[in-house]
Formats: sequence, structure tokens, C-alpha cells
Amino acid sequence: MSGEARTWIHRFKYPGRGLSSLDPRALEVAQFFARTLGQHAGIGEGDWIVPMPLHRRRFRHRGFNPASLIGREIARRTGNPLVTGWLVRTRDTRAQAGLDARARQHNVNEAFACRPGAWDPPERIWLVDDVTTTGATLAAAAHALAAAGGREIIGLCLARTRVGHAPFRK
Repeated sequence: MSGEARTWIHRFKYPGRGLSSLDPRALEVAQFFARTLGQHAGIGEGDWIVPMPLHRRRFRHRGFNPASLIGREIARRTGNPLVTGWLVRTRDTRAQAGLDARARQHNVNEAFACRPGAWDPPERIWLVDDVTTTGATLAAAAHALAAAGGREIIGLCLARTRVGHAPFRK
């Protein structure tokens, strides 16, 4: 991811504090990408859309979860349920930006779990995130979903960066 795409994703992901500081144009671009992604992904009837959760500390700091906004748009476009609150981030991990592939894997190892309860996951779960680099976060979250009964977990992201490239330094 580079150039103008990087700029728009950055404006969407790091607007300042809370949704009120989110540039409406950046949100529109992200929603357009999400609708396009949802339209072409092959999401089937009854599949779940599960956004990548933020740890509660990071959520409080940021004021919103970019993956949830993307997931909501995909769910709206496809008519599939957006399932939040089932997959949770159990550890407050370091930001992945600036870490190499091995450090990213170690950072998110066992950082996710699914809440116990009356969840009966469907055949396919679409795990939604904003940006992926090495896939370590997606893999760690998918492991938790599979342990909770998910049979086919597919990752969806708005953007992919080059491995080892850390585009979102603050």
C-alpha cells in the first residue's frame, strides 16, 4: 500500500480521538472500499462478519474501532450479521507497526479468545480488519475463532502493506 491509498487509509485509521474527529471523506472512502470488498468477496447467506476487536484500552484511546466500521458496511451491503462481542482481545498488545514478522507473531500470540455462551457459529466466518502486513493478527484471531467452533475463517482487509513496511507510525 502506498501513495494515495496509504493517505486515505491513514486518515481513516488515525483521525485523532473519536469518531467526531474522523474526516467524513476518509470514512466515505473506507466505506466505498468495504462495499466493494463485500460485493466481490463471495460472502454467503448466513455467514458471519466478525470485526477484529481492539483491546478496551486502545478502544478508549481511539474512540472507535476501524474494523467494526468496515465490518458494519460489509454487513449492511451483504445482509449478513455483524457479530461483535464474541471475539475479544484478551491482552493489550503493542501496536504492530514497526515490528518485524517474527515479533508481530509473538506480539499477538494468544491475544484473542471467544466468549463462552450460546454461540453457534456458521460454516463460514469473515474476519474483518483494516490493514494487514504479515497476517499475524488475522492468524491469531482465526485460531481463537477455530477453537470456538469456527470451521472456515476467511480474512478480509481494506489494505495490505508490504511485509516489513511500517506505514502507520505516529
